[in-house]
Amino acid sequence: MAYIGFYVVFRENTYGAATIQVADGQKVISTGPYAVIRHPMYSCALVMLFGIPLALGSWWGLLMLVPALAALVWRLLEEERFLAKNLPGYADYMRKTPHRLVPYVW
Repeated sequence: MAYIGFYVVFRENTYGAATIQVADGQKVISTGPYAVIRHPMYSCALVMLFGIPLALGSWWGLLMLVPALAALVWRLLEEERFLAKNLPGYADYMRKTPHRLVPYVW
């Protein structure tokens, strides 16, 4: 399920990358999954972080969800600060799309 989500996200946003940056000509993506939440790739990662330990029957693996979630939220907030400052239109997108990670929750 998470891998399908990654595919949909990368199909919609070709600017997705491991480093937080703004490329020449980059525009704010507000269609597809980005119309519902601002960070759909991180939502897919969250599903994977929760699902893999469950699939493997590893309760200890679920404990790693707590620090992984904290790191994911920290990165998400840093990315938003950077994009609001460096990507024209991102601040408006943040106002129009209020949910970051989970629809109607946060």
